[in-house]
Amino acid sequence: MNILILGGGAVGLGLARSLITAGNDVTIIDVEPTVSALKEKGIVQTGVLGEFTIQPGTFKVYDSLAKIGNVKIDYICVCIKSYLSETIAQVLKQYEHTIGTCPIVLFQNGWGNAEQFIKYFEKDTIFNARVMTGYIKPALHHVDITVHADAIHIGSLYRGDITQLQSLANELTKGGMPAEVTEHVSKDIWAKMLYNCALNPLGAIFNVPYGELGKSEYTKAIMNDIFHEIFETMHKAGYSTHYNSAEDYIDVFYSRLLPSTGEHRSSMLQDIQAKRRTEIDAMNGAVVALAKQHGVDTPVNEVIIGLIKFIEGGYHGK
Repeated sequence: MNILILGGGAVGLGLARSLITAGNDVTIIDVEPTVSALKEKGIVQTGVLGEFTIQPGTFKVYDSLAKIGNVKIDYICVCIKSYLSETIAQVLKQYEHTIGTCPIVLFQNGWGNAEQFIKYFEKDTIFNARVMTGYIKPALHHVDITVHADAIHIGSLYRGDITQLQSLANELTKGGMPAEVTEHVSKDIWAKMLYNCALNPLGAIFNVPYGELGKSEYTKAIMNDIFHEIFETMHKAGYSTHYNSAEDYIDVFYSRLLPSTGEHRSSMLQDIQAKRRTEIDAMNGAVVALAKQHGVDTPVNEVIIGLIKFIEGGYHGK
């Protein structure tokens, strides 16, 4: 299959490596200096899912969609930061006549990405993936997988035909990245939102791995308040997850989820250390925005957003 990956960050490289290993034709779109690094050095993957080296020249990498030519694409995997969703959707739409119409799968953090894409594409072409794998990127061509908690789940928020996703899931699994098609991706994403909205910003604010946050009564109290606010917001907005209540989730979180990812450092911390914009708006920000629509108070999530924005302002001059 011909698979287009938008974004050569850690998630994009992890997907690309798996799909290339499985024998697919993969094209990566990114910017310099990542494009040159991938052309010169290929892709290196290390970590808990194995060590692999993909040689340069066995995949394509460009800095523009204009350079891929008239080629039929079977799947588009979007692996860019959430705050770029609408921009990328606009660009993709401009090239629809050359790359054709195919499933667009969003491998992104947060809530609200699909809403940006359906402004430009039919709902039945937009799909979401929930990724519970921890990545770091030691070099532009090198992805290190630090934790793998569950298979990738791929599905539709809009009752699209998910059977067309099975080939992608099969190829990812064949290449060593377990993936499954699910009818419940909305529930999966909200479960990840619970996890991310607590651990990602707090890990960044305090500069600690996830496990440290579960050792203090103070950070546990903050996380528990975040969980309760998200559950109330989620239910008022008509969404659900795999847990009936915040208390049910809290039990599983501390007994199973947190211990299995205790050594991981959050992507938000990595962004702050690199002085990049974070994805706080698609995480806690999305919760607060949804809460306001439904009359729910979310003071703890609002404070978390403010703290991250303050840190960002320190290097963005805001």
